[in-house]
Amino acid sequence: MSSTPDEQITPPPPEAWPRARRLAQTVAQPLERFVRIESSSGIILLTTAVVAIVWANSPWAESYHALWRTPVSLGLGSWVFQRDLHFWINDFLMAIFFLVVGLEIKRELAEGALSGLKRAALPVAAALGGMLVPALLFFAFNASGPGRTGWGVPMATDIAFAVGILTLLGSRVPATLRVLLLAVAIIDDIGAIIVIAIFYSAGIDISALIWVGAGIFGIFALQTIGVRPGFVFAIPGIVLWAGMLQFGVHPTIAGVIIGLMTPVKPWYGKEGFLRAARKAIDDIQLRVDRPDHNDHELLEPLGRLERARREAISPAKRIEASLHPWVAFGIMPLFALANAGVTVSGVQLGDTTSLAVFLGVALGLVVGKPLGIVGFSWVSIRLGLCMLPQGVTWAGMYVVGAAGGIGFTMAIFIGELAFSEAMLTVGKLGVLVGTIVASSCTLIAGVVLLPKRAKEAGEITLSDAERKPVYWTKREGGK
Repeated sequence: MSSTPDEQITPPPPEAWPRARRLAQTVAQPLERFVRIESSSGIILLTTAVVAIVWANSPWAESYHALWRTPVSLGLGSWVFQRDLHFWINDFLMAIFFLVVGLEIKRELAEGALSGLKRAALPVAAALGGMLVPALLFFAFNASGPGRTGWGVPMATDIAFAVGILTLLGSRVPATLRVLLLAVAIIDDIGAIIVIAIFYSAGIDISALIWVGAGIFGIFALQTIGVRPGFVFAIPGIVLWAGMLQFGVHPTIAGVIIGLMTPVKPWYGKEGFLRAARKAIDDIQLRVDRPDHNDHELLEPLGRLERARREAISPAKRIEASLHPWVAFGIMPLFALANAGVTVSGVQLGDTTSLAVFLGVALGLVVGKPLGIVGFSWVSIRLGLCMLPQGVTWAGMYVVGAAGGIGFTMAIFIGELAFSEAMLTVGKLGVLVGTIVASSCTLIAGVVLLPKRAKEAGEITLSDAERKPVYWTKREGGK
């Protein structure tokens, strides 16, 4: 078997067994290619949801529910903190998911599609419509009764799932349309975070504000003395998370706060990295050339080289890039596995209350989302408040609206907070059905309404589009 290009430049580590290394690379290469596919995280998310549903409706259904009730404890001496596995996934691991959301929001506000009024106007209008209309539609079915607290469920959009579905349409989707969907979904996340913090939190314990303040002060103090974000920030981060839990606001909001406090400006930057790297490499070369050199002498310039590499980009981008694979391929699928298991045989839609909750959630996602996104966008453009991006048609706006109805992760998460135990299963079923129908509508609408396009020279890809600001200008022929 031939060696890889990397091995032709640098041989394998001296302790590696070449045959085992080649076998590991043979197995890893297709996995790496799969991970790089934009829709792969959505595929894994969908797969784990299907596994959860099948498991919860199989003869082994009791083992499914028993697994998430398994107690997990943290202790030190006489102090013990014990919660079930479901809590650790929904309240602790999902805080890391919300940390990535906070980083995305911070980056978009600083340099992306939300960094200026001109660029943010359309996605803000679309997202507001995509939140208000589904909530009102849910209220139309649930003006009273035990299910009325679930109005926040159909407001949510799952960014990863929605972008994954849109990616399946390939060249039919222009980059500006994908950027628009990302911007709408991020604003949607901001709305969901506000809803969770204000309406779906437990009783407030004012004394816990001491811990919340201590966590925020700890992060601020570390940044003030020049400590760059890294593992040391986990200490005040955990203090902030524990304070939020005690305070009564859902502890995942701690992740958002940490994300918003993360710096978006690099320390060295590209030019600074090049200067520091050249100086460090020159110093290494001088020391290596000495006949009496010692390897320990290389540690200091190597440390400078590592610091320059780490600080070439902003902490927000660096941490987001580091956490994204863990969130997309670990935390979100685990959340889906733990929460998507709806026992269908136990769902009773015959009574008026359950049917109203199911229809309110499902129709809120499938009908309310596209109606709100497209409707508010049309009104805002007619009023001259914003304009369509270049290359985006109203057919494309409908595709964005349909994709906005893909709620899944965030919708189920809000459902866990909003519904009582009696209504939760019905609400989850509404989310799953609504997400499946919305995904199907997005694909069908994309194939029917969006023409195939040849990729133009210099056209940016989705990964580029997420990082480059897109300046939206007035379309020819009117608003």
